[in-house]
Amino acid sequence: QVQLVESGGGLVQAGGSLRLSCAASGSIFSINTMGWYRQAPGKERELVAIVTSGGNTNYVGSVKGRFTISRDNAKNTVYLQMNSLKPEDTAVYLCNAEVKENYYSPYMYYWGKGALVTVSS
Repeated sequence: QVQLVESGGGLVQAGGSLRLSCAASGSIFSINTMGWYRQAPGKERELVAIVTSGGNTNYVGSVKGRFTISRDNAKNTVYLQMNSLKPEDTAVYLCNAEVKENYYSPYMYYWGKGALVTVSS
């Protein structure tokens, strides 16, 4: 089994910064794409940022220039650096990863439980 555990959420004032971390553990042969999603109250879950195993990144338009996704393959960890935070960024942020548990297994999606980020005005 594979587990993803987020950390780094909390309360911050508008204009401030937070750094989220997500560490994968368990049976891991390799990890392909890793990403961050978020879900605000009353809204559907949306993709915030993704990073491929080769280091290519993509972001939702509303966070471009403010958020940076990165990964440390040696630690099986993905990060989301969030700067210039706005109240509209308030949401539960969830980590996602495509994990291959062994050579013979297909890639499967795993999710963390989520980290709450609250941005006050």
